[in-house]
Amino acid sequence: MKGEKSRRNRSSGRRPRTTLVLALALIAGLGATAPAGAAPAAADPAYPFRDPRLPVERRVDDLLARLTLDEKVSLLHQWQPAIPRLGIRSFKTGTEALHGVAWLGEATVFPQAVGLASTWDPALVRRVGSAVGDEARGFQQERPAGWGLNLWAPVVNPLRDPRWGRNEEGYSEDPYLTSAMATAYGTGLTGGDPRHLKTAPTLKHFLGNNNEADRTTTSSDLRPRVLKEYEEPAFRPAIEAGAATGVMSSYNLVNGRPATVNPVLDEVRAWSSHELLNVTDAYAPNNLTSSGSQKYYDTLAEGNAAALKAGIDSFTTDDTNSAPTTASLASALAGGLLAESDIDEAAGHVLDVRVRLGEFDPGGGKYGAIDKSVVNSPAHRKLARKAAADAAVLLKNAGGALPLKDSAKDVAVVGPLADTLYTDWYSGTLPYAVTPEDGIAARLGAPVAGSEGVDRISLRNTDSGAYVTAGTDADGEALRESAGAGTAAQFDVFDWGAGIVTLRSAANGKYVGYNWSGFVNDQTQPNGWFVQQQFALEEQADGTHLLRYAGYETREPWWSNPVYLGPTGPDGTLGLVAKAQAAHYAKDVVRSGTEEAVAAVRGKDAAVVVVGSMPAINGRENDDREDMGLAPSQEALVKAVRRANPRTVVVVENSYPTTLGALQREVPALLWTTHAGQETGNALADVLFGDVNPAGRLTQTWYRSEADLPSILEYDTIKHDRTYQYFKGDPLYAFGHGLSYSSFRYGQVRRVDGGYEVAVTNTGRRAGDEVVQLYTHQRVSRDKQPLKQLESFRRVSLEPGQTRTVRLGLRERDLAHWDVTRSKWVVESGTYDVLVGASSEDIRSRAALTVRGETIPARDLSRTTRAENFDDYEGVRLVDESTVRGTAVGASRDGAWLKFADSRLGSGGAEFSARVAGAAGTVEVRLGSPTGTLVGTAPVTGTGSPYTYAGVSASLSAAAKGRQDVYLVLGDGMRLSTFTVR
Repeated sequence: MKGEKSRRNRSSGRRPRTTLVLALALIAGLGATAPAGAAPAAADPAYPFRDPRLPVERRVDDLLARLTLDEKVSLLHQWQPAIPRLGIRSFKTGTEALHGVAWLGEATVFPQAVGLASTWDPALVRRVGSAVGDEARGFQQERPAGWGLNLWAPVVNPLRDPRWGRNEEGYSEDPYLTSAMATAYGTGLTGGDPRHLKTAPTLKHFLGNNNEADRTTTSSDLRPRVLKEYEEPAFRPAIEAGAATGVMSSYNLVNGRPATVNPVLDEVRAWSSHELLNVTDAYAPNNLTSSGSQKYYDTLAEGNAAALKAGIDSFTTDDTNSAPTTASLASALAGGLLAESDIDEAAGHVLDVRVRLGEFDPGGGKYGAIDKSVVNSPAHRKLARKAAADAAVLLKNAGGALPLKDSAKDVAVVGPLADTLYTDWYSGTLPYAVTPEDGIAARLGAPVAGSEGVDRISLRNTDSGAYVTAGTDADGEALRESAGAGTAAQFDVFDWGAGIVTLRSAANGKYVGYNWSGFVNDQTQPNGWFVQQQFALEEQADGTHLLRYAGYETREPWWSNPVYLGPTGPDGTLGLVAKAQAAHYAKDVVRSGTEEAVAAVRGKDAAVVVVGSMPAINGRENDDREDMGLAPSQEALVKAVRRANPRTVVVVENSYPTTLGALQREVPALLWTTHAGQETGNALADVLFGDVNPAGRLTQTWYRSEADLPSILEYDTIKHDRTYQYFKGDPLYAFGHGLSYSSFRYGQVRRVDGGYEVAVTNTGRRAGDEVVQLYTHQRVSRDKQPLKQLESFRRVSLEPGQTRTVRLGLRERDLAHWDVTRSKWVVESGTYDVLVGASSEDIRSRAALTVRGETIPARDLSRTTRAENFDDYEGVRLVDESTVRGTAVGASRDGAWLKFADSRLGSGGAEFSARVAGAAGTVEVRLGSPTGTLVGTAPVTGTGSPYTYAGVSASLSAAAKGRQDVYLVLGDGMRLSTFTVR
């Protein structure tokens, strides 16, 4: 398949196509047709593109030669129309399949991605991916709206900050673990045979995408070491392994340039031996224009042309309406911004994937016979249960509180998540739901005592005495104030922290939400892009409460309506009013949730408290987390239950590391799970009662406080001591942590060919899995190095008393880091610690490895040095050198500085020269520190444009000699591209 790379690298020239279409005028509406219908009978099986015996490249070339220019352009929008004259059906990029097929109807829902990674079991994750790929194929006979075989999964952004709203979508803060899981899941999705794709997975979101706040306008600063050592390693292995067929560009900017036009998109093609199909994120092309958020280009034609040249092949925008995209590309062609060869290049990438999917093969190819019988099959249900159980992480287990004894027959299950399952934005539709209460009851073969532990309240207007009431039918009714009481005037209050609550009507069991005109109790759970079921009960000085609408869209900049509730009509219907007109309510507690839960657990053999998050509220796409703690009322509930029953265990069900405060000291056992899909309850019961010995491990550091973290917008993991690799503090729970009902003994780690091996013995009384982890640490380096870095791991199963020799791969090249002085990977000579254990903190065996690598020489500043290749900095941002390519350094304040350590300056009397753009000022050259010896000052007159560079220079004093740490001090608004000292 190496021969199929010929279309990939634009730098080496495009492969010419056999036919060029001369006309540039395109039909503006072409491509707007949504996918529907079967291929017409006119399809000629004699066409070479329909011959599966031919190489993929030959088939693509044949098909491209048969297409008109406007037909080729139509392939570059997400919704590709049918081409009846060739018997080609419609095609769509982008079916969501993060942890099950989503948005197409009922399908198996597996644990969230961060939960799948918590298994530390690539073989299992590959099985899950294969099941999801089968189910995506299972819909192919009926092709429901939104269906396609280009899947937008997995998400491989490393989880450097647990406050990221989309934390549940990723795998780990560690790029190696992330890449292992992405490769496993993607291989399952593809079927493991890139020549014959089951599905075509797309890696999200490339690149530097880890914050939702202002996500289309913030720029992620990725200096070369962070890019090469942290970001790219999460993406590259899956592409290299053929486990993905492309990447999705992210919304954010990278080093000042929108990711949608980042030239690295095209460079990714060099990682693969197959053609890649790269796509934009939804509506991202529109952000590029003067009317969009990024304002990077004046017109859509300019933006789309730049995206295509940067490596985008498919535009995800304007939903099913492809007309704006095709019209803009026609304009770009007519204006000389694009050539037909650019269209051919991108269309060829699209068709390559379609050919490998078997679309043009008889019967749909290798996977064409899969039908809907695979969807939610018994085998997939069983796999979902196993994945959910294997993903659970036992955080604490004092005094053997878990597993629950078989004699524990009288059990209470309480808490706001005890008898419900929540789904996230990218979840599929649950075909059934086994809640924790259901699962434990099934395990015991008898009902269990239960309580959600939430207060039931009524709200009474203190002026009129009227109650807030809701509808009693299944669809609910508009909330109003009336004289009635009873269940119509009662609401269950769920506290999700940060002052946010949801109100579930006791009248019909539905949640109250805003429907753009009023408030209705009509939702089974909080949901939607705008989560409109959020409220705040604001206590006033007189003891009354205002009811504030806190729906997600109220955070949007376009929201200008008032947010407080009060009667707005003659019938008392509640609407939005200004705070001064807001109704004052007495909050009467009809039933205390804590008291009910305490009554349920008192005297029981065991109490299980299930607390956690609501995925639509506690952070999600477009909404970062405000804090990582449990809701205050949930923590209070746990403490009250613990006082009532000392045999209390706590299940934390959420999607991110949690600052558990004093709670983790007060309860004997803590078990963590993600929102784990339809089998959550059965899986929890399996673990709680010991039918499954827990072996999940944390894929992120659990911090004690948000104070342990810098701003979520700081992407420099090295400078800001992010993740377990650099964090110097005391974590609540370390990366890789997880307990077992067994105990394990490690022998001495020994070096063997290709890595290391260690004997691991199960010293417990029950069979169990241990996750053996190998880390390295470089003792001495020119550059700041990780405290520890995961290099290898294996999950192994051991019977009681059994010993297994576990082999862990480690090659010398795995010890390399990016040398910014020469822009290359380097393995330094020196001593490396090899650390093997049960977590990044629980090291059981160690060895020293002496490596004869190389010594990084002093910087040679007589060669042109790119400013971005600094060793340290303050007060600067990485910025776009031009709109097309390159990174410069921009000063964001006076006195900003860059450090270039261990630089060779010669014998003195040299001259400093640099390329500078932007504001006027000076570039100071100092030695030893930002305030050290001043050896030269280059005046900068200013260029008036951030993209217009001018040469500046300064003679350096005789002190500028020998090997020195050189500092460049910049003025505010100045951009530095390159410099030399000669």
